[in-house]
Amino acid sequence: MNRTTHPPDRRATLDRTGAATAAPPTDRTAPRRRPTSQQWAAWAFLAPVTLYLVLFYAYPLYRNLDLSLRNYTVRSFVQGDAPFTGLKNYETVFQDPTFGPALAHTVTFTAVCLLFQYAIGLALAVFFHQHFRLSATLRALFLVPWLLPLIVSASTWSWMLNSDSGIVNSVLNAVGIDSVNWLTSPEWSLTSVIIANIWIGVPFNLVVLYSGLQSIPGSLYEAAALDGAGAWRRFWNITFPLLRPVSAITLLLGLVYTLKVFDIIWIMTKGGPADSSTTFATWSYQLGFGNLLPAFGPGAAVGNLLVVAALAFGLVYLRVQRKQYAS
Repeated sequence: MNRTTHPPDRRATLDRTGAATAAPPTDRTAPRRRPTSQQWAAWAFLAPVTLYLVLFYAYPLYRNLDLSLRNYTVRSFVQGDAPFTGLKNYETVFQDPTFGPALAHTVTFTAVCLLFQYAIGLALAVFFHQHFRLSATLRALFLVPWLLPLIVSASTWSWMLNSDSGIVNSVLNAVGIDSVNWLTSPEWSLTSVIIANIWIGVPFNLVVLYSGLQSIPGSLYEAAALDGAGAWRRFWNITFPLLRPVSAITLLLGLVYTLKVFDIIWIMTKGGPADSSTTFATWSYQLGFGNLLPAFGPGAAVGNLLVVAALAFGLVYLRVQRKQYAS
């Protein structure tokens, strides 16, 4: 059997005189390009951010997940030989009598705070958008609750709502109303921490929503005024619809912040009395650090529930944003 050998593919090319010459064989495997100086610079700028995310976000989340899947004690926490228990810590949390009230308090605390923070912040943003005299000064004063350390704000509210010497009960007594046990009554403890957290969160909503109002063209209001639209109608037909993207991110950030509020509740009521103001944030701390025999696993499980809730709302926000951009 004769074997025919095929010569290498040499495509003919024409030189300047028009004669056909054989082109050199082409190399089908292109050489690997080395990173340029610009690419190295880009990686250099990304390295600190990546390192920060790994050290302060990825690793703590991994450790918290590992805590919730093992039976950690004080000894095993130090030595690192805790046995793997799977989802047993989550079962312990779901079967705990505190789970139901803590869930209800967390939902109530988050929903009421978000509603009033957004409503009051939006009303103040529209009010200051009028650009009257002393508008900038008053707007700066409203930022004071946001700038104060949380421990200072919580301590101040604890003093104001004190049953015996608080200024709130003094005002109530002055108008003929009996004193209220704001911090020591199971009926009022959750309301007290909600009021304090609303006061702290309003400035954030004011700043973000006021920035959103600055981006709305004034010509739209002028055209609506020429058409005879009143202030209320201009708000519902122009201001509120155009503020939807800003409102969405404001509510999302407020939701994530409110879910993990711990300082205010712990300083004012410590989750009591009788767990009447206990939320998932304070319950997680009590399980992990509030007892002589800490339950690290269940405490980490409660913390992971908060992470999952925040992540779920974040995914919902991204889905809504994609639909808006697609339409």
